[in-house]
Amino acid sequence: MTVDPSTIAALILLFGILAGIALGMPIAVGIGLSTLAAAVVLLGPDRAVLTTSQRMFTGINSFPLLAIPLFVLAGSLMNSGGIATRLIDAAKVLVGRMPSSLAATNVVANGLFGAVSGAAVAAAAAVGTVTQPRMVQEGYNRPYAAAVNVASAPAGMLIPPSNTFIVYSLVSSTSIAALFMAGVGPGLVWVLACIAVVMVMHKKYGAPPATEHPTIGQSLLTVWRAVPSLFMIVIVVGGILIGWFTPTESAAIAVVYTLVLGLLYREMTVGNLPKVLLDSARTTAIVMLLVGVSSALSWVMSFARIPRLVSDALLGLTTNPQVILILMMIILLVVGTFMDPTPAILIFTPIFLPIVSEFGIHPVHFGAIIVYNLSVGVITPPVGNVLFVGARVAGLRIEPVVAKLGWFLLALFIGLLIVVFVPFLSMWLPTTLGLI
Repeated sequence: MTVDPSTIAALILLFGILAGIALGMPIAVGIGLSTLAAAVVLLGPDRAVLTTSQRMFTGINSFPLLAIPLFVLAGSLMNSGGIATRLIDAAKVLVGRMPSSLAATNVVANGLFGAVSGAAVAAAAAVGTVTQPRMVQEGYNRPYAAAVNVASAPAGMLIPPSNTFIVYSLVSSTSIAALFMAGVGPGLVWVLACIAVVMVMHKKYGAPPATEHPTIGQSLLTVWRAVPSLFMIVIVVGGILIGWFTPTESAAIAVVYTLVLGLLYREMTVGNLPKVLLDSARTTAIVMLLVGVSSALSWVMSFARIPRLVSDALLGLTTNPQVILILMMIILLVVGTFMDPTPAILIFTPIFLPIVSEFGIHPVHFGAIIVYNLSVGVITPPVGNVLFVGARVAGLRIEPVVAKLGWFLLALFIGLLIVVFVPFLSMWLPTTLGLI
């Protein structure tokens, strides 16, 4: 009995990646070794080594991908440049009279910081460092305070600019500008879901409302101090929409802008730059290695006709588009618990996008769906990097933080269903702006 090489390759990829994760192997190494082994089965040793190397190089040899290291650097500069504090103060003005106002401030501040940095981990670290001590001082339960910060930080992965959307654009050949605008609605859904939980949990975990409120003049001054930080959104996103510069050029402008702003705020010094550059280089190296090995993986899967096999299997179960979407969402939610969004997007987009396209789902809408879905994974164990950063900022182990995340996860899941089945939320802005 002869076994089809494509079947053997598919099994190698599946069990190889899972085995690598189970053994604690870096995800990029697990994907790379499994891809090479599958390619050997399909092509033979010599051609496999040559082809996978070429595909890795081709995967990262992309001008739009230059935006990622530049946005990473911009986020690092924001962390060190005093921008987070000003955004938190502005958020406090916006929600200062609400119940659990400081918790709501944390949520809004993460949304604002994400809007200028596009990085969930950076938001959790920068905003959490400022808000966590204040929340504990006001009487909030410490694990709950950490959970608020963790749950709201991924809003920055949806609200533009977003590195995650840049990766999806690369693999789906979709307009980055359209994807950026498509993330606004789902990003607001994420923020509102977290605020809803904060309001519901106010009596159990909230602190007494503040008795003193700033005057109108003080509020206007606080917001004015945050305007230069928020103006970066206008420069980066507005410049892309108008057509003044590409996303990569906008990322370079963001780096220069945040550096100048940090120096003007006098919280960034020349002595801080080597550490900021080194941290950004490390993050960029990890992301680019993931992109390279995932590009090779995508090619091997296409060569072995794995996307078609998965498509046939799903369509064999049902031809109802709603049911297929739900099945995809469940798969992605499970995958997101043990895989970062970047490799997950690079692996699953080529598999799922052709299927949903057959049912008339626009690639931009599907991009918003998949990014929202995988954003949930960064706050769930066992490998949720935002969860670990948020717990570390709060000085806690992850177990007590996870125990307080339940209601947030439920609200975010409801938000996911809204994003999936209400395309208007994702499509109205890029359509209105003529990007689709």
